Amino acid sequence: MFRLIKIALRNLFRYKRRTILTMSLITIGVAFVLMFVSVTASFKAMMVGEITDSMLGHIQVHKKGYVASIDNLPLNLNLKPAAFKEVEQELADIPEIEAYSPRIKFGGVFSNYVESTNIRLNAVDPEKEWATVPLLASRIIEGNSTIQPGEILVPELLARGMKVEVGDTSVVVATNEDGSVNGYQFTVGGILRSVTGPGGRDGYIHIQDGRQLLRLEEPEISEVAIRLKKFKTLESVAARLEETLGKEKNAQSKPIFEIHTWKKLTPFFNIVRMIDVMTFFIQLMLIAIVLISVMNVMIMAVYERTREIGTIAAIGTLPGRILSLFVIEGLSLGILGAISGTILGSLAILILNVLKFRFNFGRAQGLILTSSVNPADVLTICLIVVAVAVLAGFRPAFRASRLEPVEALRHV
Repeated sequence: MFRLIKIALRNLFRYKRRTILTMSLITIGVAFVLMFVSVTASFKAMMVGEITDSMLGHIQVHKKGYVASIDNLPLNLNLKPAAFKEVEQELADIPEIEAYSPRIKFGGVFSNYVESTNIRLNAVDPEKEWATVPLLASRIIEGNSTIQPGEILVPELLARGMKVEVGDTSVVVATNEDGSVNGYQFTVGGILRSVTGPGGRDGYIHIQDGRQLLRLEEPEISEVAIRLKKFKTLESVAARLEETLGKEKNAQSKPIFEIHTWKKLTPFFNIVRMIDVMTFFIQLMLIAIVLISVMNVMIMAVYERTREIGTIAAIGTLPGRILSLFVIEGLSLGILGAISGTILGSLAILILNVLKFRFNFGRAQGLILTSSVNPADVLTICLIVVAVAVLAGFRPAFRASRLEPVEALRHV
């Protein structure tokens, strides 16, 4: 086998210009795909992190039917204390969960005593909320870095439109579940930078104030947001919650809970899917480049060495060894191209990281794109290149192994 490899490499570099040109095409293709996959993976991670770590969380638990009516923020679909306690007990048994935060979500009217506007509010426990969505604190562009009872965090767009500043007095009027109206005075504790997507223009108050404003006799909640220790466990944890909480029934034998991952709570998951589709088609382009390049080289090699093939066949070389010789040439082209492409692509990614390429995502400004070379991506790309190179070389190699020695020797 070693001797065959040595002969194959020698044959490749007998035609240096053609071999180098083919390797260059494969190298550029591999480097381009590796860069694209790494950059898009980084962009996806930052985009998902901006959404999940600043407002949504990784998973949310609601009462059955809540998400379908979420635009109306229905208070009649809140989780009662017994249901919330059941959720807490289940979350405590799952080691993959890092933190969770109960929330009360409702709509109201925000007034600065001069003008009024509608507002969506999240009543939260600051300590639990900050642990569940750690980027929320970084969204506070003015004021305190937390929420105290009696304070409200106002969305930036609303604050600018109504000329509200930190320390101003305001009032929020809301309707509770039975239809009665109640008002509560707040001090503006901070201005909150908006983010793109649902919930990006929500205000925040302390959960104690939310219960008083809505006159809740029991500590009920609208949802439980969950943060995982490792994002890759998302599907397994969601499946476990579906298996345990999803099977709980009420007196009417209807499900009590519904579990949703971030993918079902934001339209930006469709963008993530589009990026994955683009990555797939870019990989198809790489396959086409390798396939055409290697096949062209191997066909020319068989054509130019027909008499040589006839000679080695005439002296007793078995067809299988002739086939192996040409297949190894294609394999060598694929391996060399994959290695050089990986090196070039890694250097390009390193240069991009040094340059600190910045971009804006929605209202988030100046995000730095930090790409990294994922060994799994490298392995996948290299395997694709090598497999396609072998496949491209197999047909010409098979033809070479089936040449009749007498006809091959008469070839001009």
